[in-house]
Amino acid sequence: MSVKQVIVIRKDLHMRRGKEMAQASHASMKVFFSRMTFLEGKVFNANPHIQYFLTQFTPEMLGWLIWKEGEPGFTKIVVGCEGEVELKKIEALADEAGIPNAIILDDGTTEFHGVPTYTCIAVGPAESEKIDKITGEYKLL
Repeated sequence: MSVKQVIVIRKDLHMRRGKEMAQASHASMKVFFSRMTFLEGKVFNANPHIQYFLTQFTPEMLGWLIWKEGEPGFTKIVVGCEGEVELKKIEALADEAGIPNAIILDDGTTEFHGVPTYTCIAVGPAESEKIDKITGEYKLL
């Protein structure tokens, strides 16, 4: 079974390359962070610097957490879409398929004149075949 994550970035926004990379990074990480709940007040061996989290990771997500450099299985692909409507459609299809995903709503401070703007979505990690049904039509950036 092949596992990957696809990050879809809005091309219509004409973001600077660094902004696109930051937004893609946010989305990739948010997939994991959104499935973690901090268990406040729990400490490990009375060490306040070690925290406990309840996680709801899929088997594919867990596989990524134990991945080692040089091994297969940590594939990320970045593609582009034409606008917010497409981004929201991808989110709905991923939710419907039960695929972990995270859409990014930028606060607009640096590029969008203070207007909160949806910039990208990360879909997966999940089985490549399932993700391809949702993002397979989009072109690589």
